[in-house]
Amino acid sequence: MSAYMKDHFPFHGIKTPERRALLKEHFAVHGTPPLDDLPAIVRSAFTYSEREMHQVGVDLLIKNAKKLGPEHLPFVEEVITTKSWWDSVDAVAVHVAGVILKRHPGEIPAWNKRWITSTDMWLNRSAIIFQLNWKKDTDQTLLFANIDRHAAHPDFFIRKAIGWALRSLGESDPKAVLEFVQSRTLSPLSEREATRKLT
Repeated sequence: MSAYMKDHFPFHGIKTPERRALLKEHFAVHGTPPLDDLPAIVRSAFTYSEREMHQVGVDLLIKNAKKLGPEHLPFVEEVITTKSWWDSVDAVAVHVAGVILKRHPGEIPAWNKRWITSTDMWLNRSAIIFQLNWKKDTDQTLLFANIDRHAAHPDFFIRKAIGWALRSLGESDPKAVLEFVQSRTLSPLSEREATRKLT
C-alpha cells in the first residue's frame, strides 16, 4: 500500500472497504460527530503518520459535505494542502469542495481564482477537477479557461487532471470536448485521457 503511494506515507495495512466498515460501525455505536467538532477531528486525524487516518478524516468530510457551507471552504483548502497526495486531494476537491460550490455558485469565482492561480499544484488540480461530477451543469467556459492556464504545466498530476476533467465532460458533451481538444495544444497525456472514451 505504501509502495502504491510512492512511499509518501506509512500504512497500517487496512484496506478501504474494511476502513469504511469500521467507520460505519463506529457511527452506529457512537453516532456521527457534531458538525462544529468536524475540523478538530479531521485535523487530529491528519496528525498521524499512517495514511488510513488521513483517509478517515476525508471520509468524515465527504459524509458531511452536504451540511457544509462557504464558511467551511478555508478549512477545505487547509485539508487539500495538508499532507497532499492525489487520493486525498481528489476526494476533497470533487466530493467536498465540488458539493459546496455547486450549492453556492456565487462563491465559485473567488475560490476558483484563488486555486487556479496558486503556487500550490494541488490547488491548481482542485480548480481543474472540482466540477468533475457536474456533467451537463459544468461551467465549460470556466473549465476551459482553467485548462488553458495550465495546459503546458510540466507535472504529471496537472496533465492527468486536465484529461480527466475533459473526459468527464465528454460524457455529457462530447462535441464540446472534441472541439476544445482539436483547437488546443495539450500534452499527449491530457489529450489521450480526454479522448479515450470519445467516438
